[in-house]
Amino acid sequence: MAETKRDYYEVLGLQKTAGADEIKRAYRQLAKKYHPDMNPGDKEAEQKFKEVNEAYAILSDADKKARYDQYGFAGVDPNMGGGAGAGGFGGMGMDFDISDIFGSFFGGGMGGSSQRRNGPVRGEDIHLRVTVSFEEAAFGCKKEVTFSRVEKCAECGGSGAEKGTTPERCTTCNGTGQIRVQQRTALGVFQSSRACDACGGTGKIIKNPCNSCRGTGARKTQKKIEVTIPAGCDDGMMLALREQGSDGRNGGPAGDVIITVNVRPHHIFERDGYDIMCEIPITFPEATLGAEITVPTLEGDVKYTIPEGTQTGTTFTIRGKGIQMINSKNKGDLHFTVVIEVPKSLTEKQKELLRAFSDACGKNNYTKKESFFNKIFGNRN
Repeated sequence: MAETKRDYYEVLGLQKTAGADEIKRAYRQLAKKYHPDMNPGDKEAEQKFKEVNEAYAILSDADKKARYDQYGFAGVDPNMGGGAGAGGFGGMGMDFDISDIFGSFFGGGMGGSSQRRNGPVRGEDIHLRVTVSFEEAAFGCKKEVTFSRVEKCAECGGSGAEKGTTPERCTTCNGTGQIRVQQRTALGVFQSSRACDACGGTGKIIKNPCNSCRGTGARKTQKKIEVTIPAGCDDGMMLALREQGSDGRNGGPAGDVIITVNVRPHHIFERDGYDIMCEIPITFPEATLGAEITVPTLEGDVKYTIPEGTQTGTTFTIRGKGIQMINSKNKGDLHFTVVIEVPKSLTEKQKELLRAFSDACGKNNYTKKESFFNKIFGNRN
């Protein structure tokens, strides 16, 4: 019985309206997925790899695709004069570089990695944390930080070769950093690329290594710099010191130093954006009669008059006494909430005075309490 073939579009997971770019993209994804090198010994994957290549050989050829779209398999059957070629792979052939398939996934194939290795490479970023007080974050400050970074070797200028000498081009890979290897499989001969063993993928051989850096071209050093924490900096804010990180390679730029600021909590204030908040206890007489109270701010104490009859939980605002906004002279506000402190351990005389005071006030002075119980008892009637 003849083997039943799957529709070529179905094999590639495409609609029949798929264009050339879609066909090519689907093929590369599936060829990578089912390639024998990625699935050693997997017969099912090997069969699917064969199907994918057969489908691509037809659908990537405009003439064969047109015949297949019109006549189906009969239009490309080699016995009918169409033909996908021996084994169903058509003109594509079996001796091709598998790195072409992988190229779309790794930025230009194996050759691209060689170019990146030998071309300019940006240095690594260095991540640090700096802890400051609440006030230091509010007003800004300077902090000294020490860290390790990789620097170009001063002795050899980063070449890795002893002073007065230069690295030589690797003769094994001819300076590309890559060598091609062939692998014979049941489906044919495949070529792939890998890093050259002789030069480690650099394309260069150092016969006389620098004594200072031992041929690496770089050295790890300690660096100390002063960091400016801007006024208004908040907890978790990140500051970037451009090109203060590790040196790049092959003429590439240095990385950055990325500093994350940790702000210690304040014993009184809490922060909300550029506003600050706090609670201030007041006495019962102060709340009842009104009073001038002392309010702490980040710049010193200020006097503030609260009105008579102030209720506990009332919040007041003092404009411009919050945190300075970054890169601005404007400031947020200070919000303070008053909390009435109820006296404890009263003497009998003090209790008598309070009872007399309560009787003298009557119910009309406690409107919230009266309204509350009216709602309760009113709903029960």
